[in-house]
This record gives sequence, C-alpha cells and structure tokens, in this order.
Amino acid sequence: MTGTSLDDRTPSIFDLEELFVNNPELDQISSYLKRFNPIKTMGMQHMEIRHSAILGWLLDPQESHGMGDQFLKAFLSTALRDDKGEHDALRALEISQADLMDAEVRREWRSIDLLVISRTSGWVFIIENKFHSKQHGNQLKDYYQKVEDAFASNEKAHDQRLDIHGIFLVLQDEEPQDSRYATLQYKDVLALLNRSIDDQVRPLSPEVKIFIQHYVEVIEEATDMDDSKNDMVTLARQLYRDHKKVLDFVVEHGTGNDFSFACETVFGTDLDVYDEVEIADQPFVYNHTAAAVVSFLPKSWYDAFGADEYYWHGCKNWWAEFPVICWLQLIQGGEKNGTQLRLYAEVGPLVEHNFRKGLIEGIDATAKSKGLNTVGFQRTATNEGKKHSKFLNKNSVNIDDANDSEEIAAAMETLLKQFQPTFETLAETMGQFVDFGKEEEL
Repeated sequence: MTGTSLDDRTPSIFDLEELFVNNPELDQISSYLKRFNPIKTMGMQHMEIRHSAILGWLLDPQESHGMGDQFLKAFLSTALRDDKGEHDALRALEISQADLMDAEVRREWRSIDLLVISRTSGWVFIIENKFHSKQHGNQLKDYYQKVEDAFASNEKAHDQRLDIHGIFLVLQDEEPQDSRYATLQYKDVLALLNRSIDDQVRPLSPEVKIFIQHYVEVIEEATDMDDSKNDMVTLARQLYRDHKKVLDFVVEHGTGNDFSFACETVFGTDLDVYDEVEIADQPFVYNHTAAAVVSFLPKSWYDAFGADEYYWHGCKNWWAEFPVICWLQLIQGGEKNGTQLRLYAEVGPLVEHNFRKGLIEGIDATAKSKGLNTVGFQRTATNEGKKHSKFLNKNSVNIDDANDSEEIAAAMETLLKQFQPTFETLAETMGQFVDFGKEEEL
C-alpha cells in the first residue's frame, strides 16, 4: 500500500518523493528564492519613501557613489527628452552638457518626494515618485505652486529666479494630471542603472556596484523585467505540469493566510472557474484566488460576453480568458501608504485592435454619459499594441490590520457593493461587442 494513493486526488508516497527528494528543478527554484538582497530582506522594496531615499542618493552629485552628476544628468535628460508639457521643455542635450555638480537634492521638502536645485544652471526639478501609489487630488499642481512661490518669484530682487520642471516617476503606465510634468517610468531608470554598472570609463567601486545591482533586482522584479525570474516562472510551470497532483494537494491542504481566509468568507470554498457566487445580494462569476489576489467577473459582464459560448483571440491563458476581468488585491505599500484593498477592472490583450479600441471607447463613453466618476482610462489605452488597460477610479479601502481576515472580508464586500452600479451600467455596453467572439475551435 506504500506506493498507492487513497483516491485520484491524493498523491502517493512515490509521488511525494519524486517531487521533494533530490529534485534539481525544485532545488534551482529554491536557490532563486533564497537569493540574498538586503533591500528585500529589510522589507524596503514596497516602500515608496525608501525608493525616494535611494534615488535621492544616486541623484546627488556630492554623494559617495562616485558618479558625480553623471546619473543625475542621465535621469533628467531621459525624463525631459520626450516632454510634451505646456512649459518650455529643456532639451536633453542642454541638460547632458550642463555642469550640475552644484545640484542640491532635497527629500520630502514640503511633502515633495525629491527636489533638485541647480542655481548655477538656473533650474529646479520637482520629482514626484509613484512606485505603488497613485496621484490624488491636485497633488502635482499644489507641488508646482509651492516651488513656484519659493523659487520662481521675482518679488525679492536679490533672489535668483529658477525655471521649474516637473517629473512624474511611475512604476506603471500613468499620465500626470498636470501637463507641466514629464513622465518617466521605472523601466527607464532600470536602463540608466544598468548603464552605470557597465560603465568602463567611470567604473563604480565594488561596494557601490553591489548595492546598485541589488536595487536593479528590486526594480526588475517590480517591472516584470527580471530575466532570471521569468526563467524560474517557466521552470515552475513545467514543474507544476509534471507534479500537478502533489502541488494541488499541498496548496489545498497546506496553505492559508488572512487574505485567503477573507476570500473564503466572501466568495465561499471549493470553487471552480466560472462558478457563480452571490455577494451582497449580487451575482459574480469566480475565476481564481492567489496569495493576495482574487479574480472574478460580475455576472452581468459574463453574460454580456456570451458566458462560455465564445473564445476571444489574445485572451487565451489570460485570467478568465474573457475580454475583461476584475480582481481584488491587497496592496501593502509600506509605512507611507499603509495597506489598501483595491478593486481593479481591466481590458485585456485582445488581438483585434478595432475590437479592443471600440470596447474601451464604448466603456468610456457610457461612463461619461452616465456621470460615472468611477471609470477612466489612460490616454494611451487605445494605442495599437497596448495589451492591458485598467479603468476603475476611487477603487480602494484602507486596511488597518493586514492580518485581520474579518476586516479584509468587510472591505471586499464594501468595494463590491460600492461598484455594483458601475458593473451594471457597463454591462449593456459590453454586450454590444459579443459578435466579436469566436466559436470554440475543435
């Protein structure tokens, strides 16, 4: 009986040994997960204020990294190179040829993440850093006004008037609400850091190089540009296919956290894909639960797209394989932003551009005609080649205790109830695109 299983779902001792004893693929994944990174070890990778501190150090030409103003000029010129703001844009060439060794870098000056002042060049740069959080209210406008009052005023004749330039640094694709800010993404910062590491003309000291390499790992992981992680994902998927019974058994019986307990409270237990559930007297269609994410569709959206009658080119293996998806995610933003539960909705990677563009424009037009301030796309959402476009606003609830499953469950129900009118209003629009669905190919 040693090598047999109790039923089709229960792995045998042989199955367990095959996965866990002398398995080189499992050892490889384990080694990757155990890589030492002091930034991650101290839990700093999700703290926006820590990213600002590291960037402030790198940007300061007087700091101990030994790069002088090299990284500062590369950062500023990259940000302003494609600037289409309303103010007179600095040319990247002008910045790259300037002497910025006098630059002063201030952190958290009047709540501004980073402020760079070069009196020799007559410039001041506002850098608003959004690693996980999003802009709110008139935040960018207010910061610009503060700097304008302090550095661009002509009221005092003996004070030098400085030209102001705003930079909006983001992890994901997000447009600044104030057009006077140029957008820079963390993937661009990643390229600059790698260039600094590889610089043979001005090599870094071993200690600085190692630290920047650790920081590069953090950004690579956050921007999904970590090749070694992608290799491990491929390996993990193959390992799962080879040992599905064992791993499903372990997940079902060996894991559990406060978020998953909250999901069970709200959505129920023993759910399969497309199972219908009722939450706050409203129907939803379940998709999947992960460590801090639960995905689903409002039943009205599921029905609008023809339920399980069609498939959608480009969405195979994407969430529930529908043109749209919703999910709840627990975001732990660190000491500055705290923990939030957020509700997301997204249009997915549809192959047919006209379909995708029409769907986004239809959702946007319906929201505007109905006065829904809970819906809004980025300006680039309909661009050809774009694959993922989120569209919910005012979509978060603060969580006081991330280890309190009851609080998380209550927040889930609050968000789903709050957005129910939005779900229902958009369902009719989505139903207009059902003809783009294809009958399942045999």
